[in-house]
Amino acid sequence: MAETLKAEIKNIVFHNPANGYLVARVSVEAQPGPVTIVGNMPEPRPGEMLQLTGTWKEHPKFGRQFQVELWEQVMPATLNGIRRYLGSGMVKGVGPVLATRLVDAFGTEVLDILENDPDRLLSVEGLGRKKLDSIKESWDAQHEVRNLMIFLQSHDVPPTFAARIFKRYGNGAVNKLRENPYELAYEIHGVGFKTADSMALKLGFAEDAPQRIEAAVIYALFSASERGHLFLPVDKLIDAVDKLLGEVDPERVEDAVNALAVRKRLMVEPLPAQDIERAVYLMHFYRHEREIASRLLALCEHPTPMDLEKIRRLLPQLELDEEIQLSSEQREAVLGGCENKVFVVTGGPGTGKTTITRVMVRVMDKMGFKIKLAAPTGRAAKRMAEATGYPASTLHRLLQYQPDGSFAHDEEKKLKAQAVIIDEVSMLDTSLCLALLRALPMTCRLVLIGDVNQLPSVGPGNVLADILNSQAVPSARLTHIYRQAQESLIVTNAHLVNAGQLPECSPRPAPDNDFFWVQQEDPERIQRLILQLVTDRIPEMYGLDPRRDIQVLTPMHKGDLGTQTLNQLLQERVNPGKGGIRRGNHTFRKGDRVLQMRNNYDKDVFNGDLGWVRDIEPVRGEMLVDFEGHMVNYELQEMDELVPAYAISVHKSQGSEYPAIIMPVVTQHYMLLQRNLIYTALTRAKRLAVLIGGRKAVSIGVSRQDSNKRYTHLQYRLQEAFNELAT
Repeated sequence: MAETLKAEIKNIVFHNPANGYLVARVSVEAQPGPVTIVGNMPEPRPGEMLQLTGTWKEHPKFGRQFQVELWEQVMPATLNGIRRYLGSGMVKGVGPVLATRLVDAFGTEVLDILENDPDRLLSVEGLGRKKLDSIKESWDAQHEVRNLMIFLQSHDVPPTFAARIFKRYGNGAVNKLRENPYELAYEIHGVGFKTADSMALKLGFAEDAPQRIEAAVIYALFSASERGHLFLPVDKLIDAVDKLLGEVDPERVEDAVNALAVRKRLMVEPLPAQDIERAVYLMHFYRHEREIASRLLALCEHPTPMDLEKIRRLLPQLELDEEIQLSSEQREAVLGGCENKVFVVTGGPGTGKTTITRVMVRVMDKMGFKIKLAAPTGRAAKRMAEATGYPASTLHRLLQYQPDGSFAHDEEKKLKAQAVIIDEVSMLDTSLCLALLRALPMTCRLVLIGDVNQLPSVGPGNVLADILNSQAVPSARLTHIYRQAQESLIVTNAHLVNAGQLPECSPRPAPDNDFFWVQQEDPERIQRLILQLVTDRIPEMYGLDPRRDIQVLTPMHKGDLGTQTLNQLLQERVNPGKGGIRRGNHTFRKGDRVLQMRNNYDKDVFNGDLGWVRDIEPVRGEMLVDFEGHMVNYELQEMDELVPAYAISVHKSQGSEYPAIIMPVVTQHYMLLQRNLIYTALTRAKRLAVLIGGRKAVSIGVSRQDSNKRYTHLQYRLQEAFNELAT
């Protein structure tokens, strides 16, 4: 139950200026001893009086604390309190000595004088006009921050955004927000349309105000980009705005689009090649797509000769060294990657992409090329390095990602490389593709390797498919499945699914069989079956470790068969016990498998990295995680970057391989069931794949191919650019 306290700040234990998070010790009327408060607010100073509203919480390490939800500044009433407040350093230019003089001269009226009639303070010894102006400026700034905090609190905007808002707008922040609160959604990272819209409606903005419709248009396009789209046709955009705001006159949406286009926030472009009368882009996506096309064209145009005859002479000896025999299809792919400035290799499992990559690296190394290998994820880069025997890194490490979101290697500082080979290119989104192209010297060769039939990137765009479908860039599509791979039902069923056919089962029993389809439709029974498979049946039959070797992949996060529920159930079966550390909705225990959910360059761990909890210190609120030999320490507040990983989404599995995968496929997942989803899951398995679901659900999945088509235009921009070159 919420309480209100009147407190005087004694000392600051911790304050984060980025988000306003505060831990402080205060004295409270009618309470013996100091009290710890925690919450988000601009840093107060010792002696400052605050009225705090919140609740009492029991922290496992630090004991009883008051969690502040609302606060209001109350000026200190006693002479001693005013003296400490002014002399605390809160007001620049006023130290303890001057604070004492001011209080001695004006008593308890000094704060009112500073606010309303500051010139009276000039009578105090040692205080001249220049210094008074500086003091007044600091005093006004402090009030502006506090006014902003109170304004945000009264409009249900989390105070964690106050520091960013004040930094962006300065002393006029409150007036700026009153004029157009929707600017928050555009300019302050983390503040969404719904928060800004709630504030605007409370401030009296009409439901059909132009600012509101414009903000909804921008938000709808950003939401579409989170589903992979670079633009929306105008009719789809109008539908999306309708869903956000209710019934909206289409002409008002058209007016908003036109106004935003005039201000260069949007680009509206007819796309006759796709029968789209008007496509509406956020301006940066429009520019990125055009720039990718122009940079690929420029790279292809720049001649960098290669001695193909020398390469042909090298290949027989390399085949002997590697103890392989390249097929004509594979040999042409190797030669294509060496000859062309930009070359794409695509193919499904068992078609020899790894062999081609290894031979291509050997050839380029023999030719004396400076080679760089990379992949979008750490696990994919590690597999690439193991397959080629050549160092490989993530793309972010290759380009040297910077804390501000830029890359050290860019247009001004090119990579020192003569050939760059990128694996798992299906995961490459538009922004990362452009960053790579900007960093390549014009003399560099670029080889893109990936399976175009897998799920596309999490980020916006469909880079690999668009490049291949354009037929503007030379490519090799590998189709032959080699004999050893043909013996695997994982491989053959992946190709069947990709062809729109149901997977087939073999009468061979475990452990001689590597694929099973258990036809079950009841979610509760599927839950129980997954638990049995992970904890008993697969470990017993295949000798696999349930904590490290068996990965459950599921389309959704919520529901009976979503990652959240399955992780809780699997943790209790695979790693039971008391204690651990509770953070948010998750409890972490020693031995847990965990997944990193965002890039953390300070810790050198990246979105999608799998680790194991090596040690836990509940009292200190710390956890040590082993990312395959890379030990990383997490403090309590950093654990939000981790989630349990006994069950993960299929998207999060991209770029990884596991000894065994289990995938539930049920009609509950109808909206997400898609051919490339099932195909991607199957191709993650090395020794065993188990599908659990009814025939109807699996049939829906393998038959649906275009229900989540992405709105992109790179394919046609490439065709247009290369056709102009040809003519």
